[in-house]
Amino acid sequence: MESLHPFSICINKSLTILKTIFMGCVSEIKISYKNRVTSSNLSKISSSSDAAEILFETWDNDTIELHEAFKILLLNNSNIVKGIYEISSGGITGTLVDIRILFAVVLKSLSTAIILAHNHPSGNLKPSEADKRLTAKIKQACDLLDIKLLDHLIITPSHNYYSFTDNGIL
Repeated sequence: MESLHPFSICINKSLTILKTIFMGCVSEIKISYKNRVTSSNLSKISSSSDAAEILFETWDNDTIELHEAFKILLLNNSNIVKGIYEISSGGITGTLVDIRILFAVVLKSLSTAIILAHNHPSGNLKPSEADKRLTAKIKQACDLLDIKLLDHLIITPSHNYYSFTDNGIL
């Protein structure tokens, strides 16, 4: 039987420990989607109303008036929707948006443009100061990463929406 040098045993044990630590405790953000785009169902965004229509079709009508949720539309360079990702779901009057998670999703999906969206269960379309600050912060990061922030929509249970771009805020 071949004997191993004590140094190589130590390295092997260290590598095993490191592998266990990284494999067991550090999880990778996994973004996956199936390309269901055909010539008949291309979801190209040309206006805020296009984005709002897609959001209303996909938003859960059972929860839109119960609690706030924050989502992003992930777009390719032709403004075709690659997917919609829910960043957070919160309470009646707000939800916490972790910008690091938002950009992890955007970068991992190789999206070149995004549209932000959240609902106001109260039906109030007016953006809060917190909504404006968050949008400005995300816009700064988008500019740095060369990602287009096309809009931020606030949607309501009555299927009305407010567009930051249409109202000159973005």
